[in-house]
Amino acid sequence: MKRKMEETKKIPVTVLTGFLGSGKTTLLNHILNDNTHGMKFAVIENEFGEIGVDEKIIPEAVDEEVIEVMNGCICCTVRGDLVEALKRLHKRMDKFDGVIIETTGLADPAPVVQTFFVDEDIPTLYSLDSVITVVDAKVILDRLAEEKPEGVENESVEQVCFADKVLLNKTDLADEAKLKKIEVEIRKLNPTAPILRCVHSKVTPKELLNIQAFDLKRVLDFDPEFLDPDQEHEHDSTVSSVSCRIKGNVNQHMLSRWIGRLIQEDGANLYRYKGILAIKGVEEKFIFQGVGMLFDGNISDMKWNVPESERENIFVFIGKNLDHEWLKDCFKACIVTDKLRFKVGDKVQANIGEYKNGTIKKVWDDGNAYRIELDDADKTNVYAPIDVDTYVKAR
Repeated sequence: MKRKMEETKKIPVTVLTGFLGSGKTTLLNHILNDNTHGMKFAVIENEFGEIGVDEKIIPEAVDEEVIEVMNGCICCTVRGDLVEALKRLHKRMDKFDGVIIETTGLADPAPVVQTFFVDEDIPTLYSLDSVITVVDAKVILDRLAEEKPEGVENESVEQVCFADKVLLNKTDLADEAKLKKIEVEIRKLNPTAPILRCVHSKVTPKELLNIQAFDLKRVLDFDPEFLDPDQEHEHDSTVSSVSCRIKGNVNQHMLSRWIGRLIQEDGANLYRYKGILAIKGVEEKFIFQGVGMLFDGNISDMKWNVPESERENIFVFIGKNLDHEWLKDCFKACIVTDKLRFKVGDKVQANIGEYKNGTIKKVWDDGNAYRIELDDADKTNVYAPIDVDTYVKAR
């Protein structure tokens, strides 16, 4: 009985994992906004990039303590920060009933889970309740089959293997045959984890909280070296993040045209992109996110609480072989300004796959920075959506 009472004093921890764009933050918001579980949470957020977005998307009305462990993968470079955050939180344990850790989509869950067993103090303060893995029905088969360089882990495979429960999300984007195939592949990797199908990560919180599902013996069966604190893992070096934070107001038409062209030409390399933007003339925040060629953006119900001149845009890309400076320049070029490099009548070169000579016919045409008439027989008109050399340059 005494041992049982000691166990109940430990704070339960739920780890949310899953590849980039699978729906982890949406799930977290559902849990925080649900009033049936009667629990208050401390939330530990982790972003792969230098600038955090998710913490700013969590509704401001939710009375939770949010600690964001940023700039790196929680499973390696900031693991020490995770331990310190947990220790600091425990000093205020009277303010919450549980902890939720949302890892970056590029995290191998192993070192995160390992923290609750190999650190001297953490196992006496917390109990790991469960690892919940969210998978995207549209892309998970490709992610699981992706071949990595020698010695580099496939994070999606690791995330499924460590799951105590798998949420098969976005089932509306796949037919029944594909869903069954996904379930077969998941069970090959993890035969014991229940699989819950869902759309928009909507699952009853009681299915995920205080379920005491984590089983150390099962983990040791597929990873005998799990408790070795010196285990190393390696990320794919071609994958990186680029982020931008800038004050101003965005031209929504310019942004949408640029994003449209970007995902059409380079969508396969974009694992994840998301942000919060200030749209010129709109009082609410514009929140967007995307995975590959799937883009979703809407004006939210969250109003800016600062003057228009003080609004700040945040934009994050995560993907393969990203051109950091080009992405930043294009994003910054979407900020509303009256000053353009060229005026009507200027001779320029327009990029239509290759640079062709033309003349500026109009500026700010239908949300595009320039309309250009090419020097061809048909006097073809083309658009340059943003005022950067990639689309238009001086002759």
